[in-house]
Amino acid sequence: MGASPSVPEKSIHEFTVKDSKGRDVDLSTYKGKVLLVVNVASKCGFTNSNYTQLTELYSQYKDKGLEILAFPCNQFLYQEPGSSEEAEQFACTRFKAEYPIFQKVKVNGADTAPVYKFLKSSKGGLFGSGIKWNFTKFLVDKDGIVIKRYGSTTSPLAIEGDIKKALGET
Repeated sequence: MGASPSVPEKSIHEFTVKDSKGRDVDLSTYKGKVLLVVNVASKCGFTNSNYTQLTELYSQYKDKGLEILAFPCNQFLYQEPGSSEEAEQFACTRFKAEYPIFQKVKVNGADTAPVYKFLKSSKGGLFGSGIKWNFTKFLVDKDGIVIKRYGSTTSPLAIEGDIKKALGET
């Protein structure tokens, strides 16, 4: 456990990630947007409620500056077993997700995706910095700085107030 090693990046906007088809996506394109970054899985007990509520939040706040960045992850009981494209198709077909679903990543261990190293070093969890389960959420401000981290049991709608505050709506 313990603290995450520090990372040189100061903002999520300094990262390039891969979309579900393996193409580069420069996260600087999200400058000026509030981001909710989530590690997702299609076969988790939290899947239905989280995807449903993420879609609801996105529909309500996308025109006000919210972007949801979903990163499929298969590290927790192998609950995202398919390809990145299959994960995207699942979210878009079953839950009408209109937000980006990126390439599958590792959120813990030696092969942790750089963007997740940054997120975890910015806001550790209750029992150290490691991600404990699917649907851990990071709220990121318009400048790319992590505001807050939420565990799997915190529903997306439960953080709506924090999202509104980050968007400048309160």
